[in-house]
Amino acid sequence: MAFDNQAFEGGFADAVYDAQTCFRALMDALANPGTIQSLTAETQPPLPLTAELGAIAQALFDHDTKVWLDSRLAASSAVREWLSFQTGLELVSEIGEAHFALVSDIAQMPPLDVFAKGTSEYPDRSATIIMALDGFTGTQTLQLQGPGIEHVRDFAPSTLPVRFSEQWAANAALFPRGVDLVFAAPKTVAALPRSTKLIKNGN
Repeated sequence: MAFDNQAFEGGFADAVYDAQTCFRALMDALANPGTIQSLTAETQPPLPLTAELGAIAQALFDHDTKVWLDSRLAASSAVREWLSFQTGLELVSEIGEAHFALVSDIAQMPPLDVFAKGTSEYPDRSATIIMALDGFTGTQTLQLQGPGIEHVRDFAPSTLPVRFSEQWAANAALFPRGVDLVFAAPKTVAALPRSTKLIKNGN
């Protein structure tokens, strides 16, 4: 594959250190659902791929990783080339084949149940959906319970998928199968693993 010059630019300044710090932030977010973790590792990918999605991609993806892009990201050859050069990933068009999904437009994303949910024998063969959003001061506050949460934790992402409470309840009912969610906002990241339950929301 021939790459445009833009594909070679904008990756981690220190590939090993930045990947490690980003990975640690993601693990902390998954272990403590609904908490906001600092994401200090920086990338400068071509738009509409955000800096945070780019950093997470560099930290998690490699040549064995199958990744689905939403329509806005997939439409950009610069984004596709940057991701391919920086990570070596395999881009897939069949959403159910993807280990990870990158979503730049949460309002238009497909329903959660079309992503890979794992199997009874291999629940780890499920998808992690990584979504870009503006921040964590949204008007709709979710109340979370589950592993990593002592009692109840409030979580208010700026944007949520359509009919999120209904979709998430169906996902939680599949446990230990089901998808995991990562929310990436400017210089921050948060997560909802499949083990997290909603006890109250604004829907």
